[in-house]
Amino acid sequence: MILLIFRSSAQEQLSLKQQADKLFERYEYFKSLTFYLKIAGKNNPEVTGRIADCYREINDYKNAEEWYAKAVAQPKADKIIHYYYAETLLRDQKFDEAKAQYKLYYTNDIARLNLKLADCDSAAVWMQQPANYKVKNVAGLNSEYSDWGLSYDGKLGFIFVSDRPGNDGETDNRTGNNWFKLYHANINQDEVSELPISDQDIYHVGPMAVNAAGDMAFVTVTTDVSAKGLPLDPKDKKSTQKLYSRRLQLLMAKKMNGQWVIAGSFPYNNVAEYSIGNATLSKDGKVIYFSSDMPGGEGKTDIWYCEKQADGNWGKPVNCGKVINTADEDAFPYIDNNGTLYYASKGLPGMGGYDIYRTTGEKAQWSTPQNLKYPINTTSDDFCFVTRDGVSGYLSSNRDGGKGSDDTYSFAIAKTDTATHHKSNITVNINPVQPPKATQDIVLNTIYFDLDKYNIRPDAVIELDKIMALLKQQPGLSIEISGYTDTRASGQYNLTLSQHRAESAKAYLINKGISADRLTIKWYGKTHLVNQCADGVNCPEADHQLNRRVEFRVINK
Repeated sequence: MILLIFRSSAQEQLSLKQQADKLFERYEYFKSLTFYLKIAGKNNPEVTGRIADCYREINDYKNAEEWYAKAVAQPKADKIIHYYYAETLLRDQKFDEAKAQYKLYYTNDIARLNLKLADCDSAAVWMQQPANYKVKNVAGLNSEYSDWGLSYDGKLGFIFVSDRPGNDGETDNRTGNNWFKLYHANINQDEVSELPISDQDIYHVGPMAVNAAGDMAFVTVTTDVSAKGLPLDPKDKKSTQKLYSRRLQLLMAKKMNGQWVIAGSFPYNNVAEYSIGNATLSKDGKVIYFSSDMPGGEGKTDIWYCEKQADGNWGKPVNCGKVINTADEDAFPYIDNNGTLYYASKGLPGMGGYDIYRTTGEKAQWSTPQNLKYPINTTSDDFCFVTRDGVSGYLSSNRDGGKGSDDTYSFAIAKTDTATHHKSNITVNINPVQPPKATQDIVLNTIYFDLDKYNIRPDAVIELDKIMALLKQQPGLSIEISGYTDTRASGQYNLTLSQHRAESAKAYLINKGISADRLTIKWYGKTHLVNQCADGVNCPEADHQLNRRVEFRVINK
């Protein structure tokens, strides 16, 4: 009888694992977690790792970290566990521990390892030196669920995405919450209601990008094409299931009699092969940008664009290029009224997860993306940045301290008024001839250096003279001068070289009559790269040049 009970118990546990594995393969992490937890503690590294994966996928990072720690401690743990444990530790700001796990995973990829180590270093430094932003949780829009992807609906309203309990009551087994739906809120955030769109009652809906006139929009949806109309995914050798993927597509909507109505499908949707979503329009409506994993890109997902033709149709998609697209995920583009592109990336030097970057240009020609740093970015996922003027706006983040999983946050550039010592949401713009106006943005251009040099080049003189003129016009301004190098030398050598570069810029300004006590210097060597040219990466000289730089930042206004 004891033997029969043992066999029965073993068969029951095997059955639970089989059920859990099937659910996990279908990305139903919330449901599979319930089964995995029932058979935990049996010294099975695969089950322990799967439990950690499920917690990570449903954004429960505290439990994910705990279970990854158990998984890496078990013999024969899968190597990938070290990577996900490192990612979780980085998110939880345990930088030294994260570095140790990255080193255990990237044993044969020094270039990628260096990028990850740089993320840890950048996060630690930037959190100690926050950028000039004030970021606040928007309590009126957020719930205990996931609330993100805010867009403007004219001057008096917002549209955002949420998986809070809705009218249909259906559940997504990936998260255990409702399907994502669109919600509308007024400018005061005291009236929030579900935003109905015709024929979109199932699966995920959102985000939504509204044009400048407020009468046309592009909506991201999960396709509701019948399963018979979708191809099967390549079969995993270990799987017994026939699986298919529901990809994203863009639908066009028009506002008719105050209601949004689906008016067609974006012509380049192809849910059998790739996803298209997260659109944004140029101010004149003639260019649409979106993210996609269609063939021909630089990485997992890229930013693409289409131009409106003379007949009103959209031209073929064109990749926005490798200046902004990386080998990883690049998504959630947004074009403000000045034509500046903001987007989220996991492939550029940052703080971990999605970071938000800013770049200027258009179509496939862009300046080097600038990380907006902390507190806009954190070690969590930060994305869906929207602004009309670059001074204030909103972003989405799953950072700690929010009300739910993903939350919507407001931001504003803060300026200290030296006369009153109060904070206000205004900035000024550099102008070497006329005094800056209080409603414009300060722009302190970067200067660059030749390889292994720290002398001031003629092109740098032009920028330094602009800064000198500003400092003379505005005696209340002080600046921080930060030196950097590319990666082609030892860490200590580059640290010293970056110091010399910062000192050269400071000396130039002092010689032009600027008081030394208004100039603070810092140096960072080959950390804080602006692109992917880490140690061991084969980069063209033009890309290395972007890292040999001195940056300037206003620290007192």
